[in-house]
Amino acid sequence: MILKSYEIEKIKNNNHKFYLLYGENEGFKEEVISKIKFKYLDNVFFYEESEIIKEKNKFLEEILNTSLFENKKLIIISRSTDKIFNIIEEITKKEIKDIIIILKSGKLEKKSKIRIFFEKNANTVCIPFYEDNAQTLGLIAKNFIKEKNINLSQQNINFIVDKARGDRLNLKNELEKIELLSITKKRIDIEHILKLSNLAENYSFSELADNYLSKNKKKIIKILNENNFSHEDCILVLRIFLLKIKRLINLKNYNKINKNIDEVITQYKPPIFWKDKEIIKQQIKHWTTLQAKNLLIEVNNIELLIKKEPQLALITTTNFILDFKN
Repeated sequence: MILKSYEIEKIKNNNHKFYLLYGENEGFKEEVISKIKFKYLDNVFFYEESEIIKEKNKFLEEILNTSLFENKKLIIISRSTDKIFNIIEEITKKEIKDIIIILKSGKLEKKSKIRIFFEKNANTVCIPFYEDNAQTLGLIAKNFIKEKNINLSQQNINFIVDKARGDRLNLKNELEKIELLSITKKRIDIEHILKLSNLAENYSFSELADNYLSKNKKKIIKILNENNFSHEDCILVLRIFLLKIKRLINLKNYNKINKNIDEVITQYKPPIFWKDKEIIKQQIKHWTTLQAKNLLIEVNNIELLIKKEPQLALITTTNFILDFKN
């Protein structure tokens, strides 16, 4: 059965054991999961799809042989795709007690087997999570500001919502920063918010670096056209490039030991967000370790150059980015 995201409260009143939460709105998914997790306290178990596929029999044994003295379990399976369909279909045919299984997935096409199964099966729940619009984020922000009794103008609320770029996780992070600041500041103005919130700039810079390393020239040009980077931004842009390149080199080195790219990305520390997985795989594919190391040297040299001659920062950085490495 299909449950709309605005019908989430109905979860409390049903007895379903299988849920598919799919879509790009990670923040909203986490909100829903956190409500369910609260009921299970410490009995929450996290799996990656790849782990279950690799250890199918072990996983099925854990599911089906639940001890009579064991408390209820919540099992959350991340990065779920059609690859796990047969396993889930098999489990739904079994009689399991005291276990709830939640599958988290990104965007799923209409023809996805697992999506179709969860939509049409009366014993399963399928919930799509689409990106938040400005109106939804604005309401979330207003309610938060009102609840915390923070003195913030509507104009500044709109600015924060715009900064969140359609992601309620980003919005939540920014609102929490403002809440902390409100402890010492009776009134918060735009200058305070600008100092606290570098979210949109860092997002653009990070997206720019990721698309450069995945060799997506069309996306690179689009980002440059949509953002007015200043001379002062250039050092930050290059620093983000350096961090991404160093991560790429580490991933390439790990991939020499473990040929399974999915496992390398999943096990990497600090964790790589699931939404970035595909673009990271492209980066690993497009660059050799030597090429990445040479790029690291080049970016370091550019940073040194623009520190000596700051007036050349913007044109030097832009030329570097547009001098696409095929």
